[in-house]
Amino acid sequence: MDTYFPYSQYVTGRNFVGRRSDVTLLGNLLTQSEHVVLSEPPKTGKTSLVQQALYALRVKNVTFSVGQFSALNIRTREAFLLRLGSTLLRMAGSTPAEYADLAQRYLEGTHFVFDPVAYEADGSILSLSWELEEADVSALMNLPFRMAQERGDRLILIIDEFHCLSMLEDPDSVLRPLSNSLKENRENRRFSYIFCGSGVNAMHEIFHGSLLFNRLVERVKLSPVDELEMSDYILRGFTSAGKVVEKELLQGACRLFRGHLWYINHFASICDGMTRGYLMEPGLVDALGCLISVHEPRFADIVGNLTTHQVNLLRATVDGVSRFSSADVIRRYGLNSSANVKRVKDALMKKEVLLFDEDDKPVIIDPLFEYWLRKYYFEIKDA
Repeated sequence: MDTYFPYSQYVTGRNFVGRRSDVTLLGNLLTQSEHVVLSEPPKTGKTSLVQQALYALRVKNVTFSVGQFSALNIRTREAFLLRLGSTLLRMAGSTPAEYADLAQRYLEGTHFVFDPVAYEADGSILSLSWELEEADVSALMNLPFRMAQERGDRLILIIDEFHCLSMLEDPDSVLRPLSNSLKENRENRRFSYIFCGSGVNAMHEIFHGSLLFNRLVERVKLSPVDELEMSDYILRGFTSAGKVVEKELLQGACRLFRGHLWYINHFASICDGMTRGYLMEPGLVDALGCLISVHEPRFADIVGNLTTHQVNLLRATVDGVSRFSSADVIRRYGLNSSANVKRVKDALMKKEVLLFDEDDKPVIIDPLFEYWLRKYYFEIKDA
C-alpha cells in the first residue's frame, strides 16, 4: 500500500529526508573503494542511506554490482564464510553451471565446492567438502578482491547486522582473517565492504576496541535530521491528504523521538489513519498511546531482564545523572560501589540499552523506550 509515511521498509527519493551530506560522503568513499562502517541504533536509517547513495551513484553513471546478506542468524565461522562466498558467486553467476565454474575457478585447491545436490535441496551455492582449514579461510576472504580484479568490475558487498559476529564462540577466527584480507588488498580499488550494525556498542568493540581494523575502514556517522525539515516533511504528507495539523505540534513529536525516522513515520502513519480533517493535540496524544502499546511488550521484556542495580542506573540516567561514581549518587540510587557501577554500565552496554557519547555521557539508545521508562515505568509526573 502506498503511503506518505513508510516505516516497514527502507526509503529513497522523496521519502528520504535530510542527510544529503551523508549521501555525498558515502558515495565518495565507495567510488574510492573504501570500506565503510555504519554503526547506528536499529531503524535509524542505515539501509535508506546506503540505498540512496547507491541511487545517486547510478544517476552519475557510476557502474557497479552490489551483493548483500545479513549476519543476524550466523553463529559459526563456517556459516559466515559459506554465506559470504555464496553471495559473491551469486553476484557473478545465475545458473548451476555458472556457479560450478566460478567455484572451480576462484576456489580451486580449497574445500569449498559447488554441490549440485545441496543446491537442488536448499539453494546452497557453496558447500564444504571437508573440515575447514586456515588456507580455506584466507582464500575465501580474498575472494571478493580477486573477483573484482579479474572481472574489472566495481563490486560492493553490504553485510547487515555485522555486530552479530561478536556472538560467535571465537569472533577473532573471522575478524582477524577479514582484517588480514583488507590489509593485503589495500591497493585493490575495485571492491568495498559496507559493514552495517545496529548493535552500536558491539560494533564499537569490533572496529575500535582493538587495532584489527585500524585505518582499514571509514565510519560514516548518520547526521541528525533537522527538526524543521522533518516536521515540514510530515506536514507535506498531511497536506497532500487534505489534512491540517499545527507545525509546532509536529516539531514537538520530532523532539520527543530525537529525530528517529522510523518512529516518526510510524507515529505519523497512525495519526494519518485517525483523522479525516484537523489533527489536534488530543489526537496526537492518542496516536502516541497507540505507538506505545505496540512497543510496550518489548520494553517490558527489556526491563524484565535487568537486575535491580541496572534498573537503578537507568533511573539515574533518566534523572540526568552523568557521573555515577560519586558517593552521593551511589547512595541515592543504591548502586553499592564504584566497582559495581562499572559492572552495571558494562552490562547495560552489552545489552545495547545504554551507550556513552564522546563526552562520556550516558544515552538511552531507544528514544521511545526512554519516554516509556520515564512516564510509565518510573512514573515521573512531568513526563
